[in-house]
Amino acid sequence: MTATHYQQPGFVTRRIMNPLVAFATRRGLSLAGSAVLGVRGRTSGELRTTPVNPLPLDGERYLVAARGQTQWVRNIRVAGDAELTVGRRTEHITVRELTEPAEVVPVLRAYLKAWAWEVGAFFDGVGADASDDELAAIAGRHPVFVVTSAEPAPRR
Repeated sequence: MTATHYQQPGFVTRRIMNPLVAFATRRGLSLAGSAVLGVRGRTSGELRTTPVNPLPLDGERYLVAARGQTQWVRNIRVAGDAELTVGRRTEHITVRELTEPAEVVPVLRAYLKAWAWEVGAFFDGVGADASDDELAAIAGRHPVFVVTSAEPAPRR
């Protein structure tokens, strides 16, 4: 189900919006549920951070890569774990990638209901009201991870 789809962020997103959202979120001002995802680089081993929108759904939390095969997706596949930070609270998480369209479709639908205003442009006109078949058709372009465990991160 994986594809090589990736929509690179533009200058404004990369240099202004992402740093602004990450700054606010690190100070405890979560914008529309944002968190800062920190993942070890698959080559460098350095912690790489980016703002994300964790999706709570049916007692689980999910991470959806609206832009496709991003660097954080590639890194988390190798690392298998990461950290989510909002304000002073950082939690260590482990994840499992969902690969079956039947698992991914309801998550994409809920994600689009919550954040289409922010990320809808990356879903090629497919919205939360799309049919299951339409969502399944794009599922491979947007990796989805379920958070399988979470615990307070150790102090650095």
